Amino acid sequence: MTRPFLCRCEDGHLYFVKGRAASARSLICEWLGGHLAKAFGLPIPAFAIAQAPPELVELHPQGKDLGVLPLFASRRVEHVQEFSISHLGDVDADLQRDVLMFDWWIQNGDRTLTTHSGNPNLLWDTDAHKLVVIDHNLAFEAGFNAALFAETHVFAGQIPLLNQDLFQPGQFREKFVRALAVWAEACKNVPSEWWFVDEEQTVPTAFDPTAALALLKRYEHEDFWRLPP
Repeated sequence: MTRPFLCRCEDGHLYFVKGRAASARSLICEWLGGHLAKAFGLPIPAFAIAQAPPELVELHPQGKDLGVLPLFASRRVEHVQEFSISHLGDVDADLQRDVLMFDWWIQNGDRTLTTHSGNPNLLWDTDAHKLVVIDHNLAFEAGFNAALFAETHVFAGQIPLLNQDLFQPGQFREKFVRALAVWAEACKNVPSEWWFVDEEQTVPTAFDPTAALALLKRYEHEDFWRLPP
């Protein structure tokens, strides 16, 4: 849906780059979600803000889907495959709980996987034999469905253990505090163009950083720590 382009950037690395077709709100969520995930300690690829030369965009048949405004670029990881049910047993239980609680925290319902279907937005590094976490474009979801999250999240099997473990809240609280320490700087570095829907910057993007921060601070309240069964 976000129509990413595979681009070689000036540093010589290949990146999956999202631009105009992804929407400004989506790009903000990728940027802020990426910073939070990195500070939280999740294994995400390196990411950056990029820009495409206008003359290249004009030459490309689908260049309008990329655009010439600032872009979100996630570095391509070599030797990966899409995460599947068969990989579940290869992911350490602590990391499964980290991903689950992080998504619960940022209200990201876009990491689903069941025996029938799903879109986990995870990759499996076949060389390093480890998980790679990608895509936060649907974070801070206004219509977040807690019950559906608990039913379909790729690591939903960890929920009963989290709800029974009295020591988990303290451990995760430290991770949330550490991650939130990067919030202000990450917001400051959001490209000004992303805060508007139109290039003339007259229509604000439907993303409220103050409301998003309030959402993230839910961990300060006791009811945050009880996930749906």
